[in-house]
Amino acid sequence: MPESDLPLIAAAAREAGAVAMRFWKANPQVWEKPGLGPVTEADLAVNDLLADRLRGARPGYGWLSEETPDDAARLMCDRVFILDPIDGTRTFIAGEKHFAISIAVVEHGRAIAGAVYLPALDRLYTAEEHGPALRDGQQILCADRAELAGANLLMSKGFLEPQHWRHPPPDLKRSFRSSIAYRLCLIAEGSFDGMISTRDAWEWDIAAGSLIAARAGAAVSDRHGQALQFNSAAAKTAGIFTAPPEVHRKIIASFKT
Repeated sequence: MPESDLPLIAAAAREAGAVAMRFWKANPQVWEKPGLGPVTEADLAVNDLLADRLRGARPGYGWLSEETPDDAARLMCDRVFILDPIDGTRTFIAGEKHFAISIAVVEHGRAIAGAVYLPALDRLYTAEEHGPALRDGQQILCADRAELAGANLLMSKGFLEPQHWRHPPPDLKRSFRSSIAYRLCLIAEGSFDGMISTRDAWEWDIAAGSLIAARAGAAVSDRHGQALQFNSAAAKTAGIFTAPPEVHRKIIASFKT
């Protein structure tokens, strides 16, 4: 059996978190990436640290990071690191706590290990393909819920509008968090009942968190209800829907995509 990658990525996430915290609330340099939003010197410093630790330990793995120019060579690799050095950069710039470091290992299109670390909270979520989802080493499970009506979903406010639903929209509560990786972990631990995101999702935002949510018992799919596949040439999926299985089924049946 190949060596588990989870201890490696979990340790790297914590080490990278210490780097991020040196810049947090310290007025880091910020600039805009055309069409992709802000990036800071902290994003790049974290990316450099992770590249050193992860690629140094697994030189045969491919690499897909938001802060590294893409290299199509990853498409030929059996295993690939897919990561976002800081997910929720706007939150980080604002000095808020809910930004995350997201690292996944993907094998032949599926996530097999994932770590999402929130440095300002010192909170680590992890999972492996055949193991439980954990928060700081303790098992977590998604909400035990079957009804869509009354569910508290992480989603944009506009999704409450009737035009997004095939029937009159259900009575839903809406919440939001900037980091999509953190949103997925909040579903995994049962703090919210699901998540709707119809926009194409960058793989580095969702690869780790989607595995954690799935291993916590949630159903995870793209906006069409199809299984997620990673390490694609475009590095995107067709949105992401996540919820306890019966709630997920009802969202897919009711929501216009």
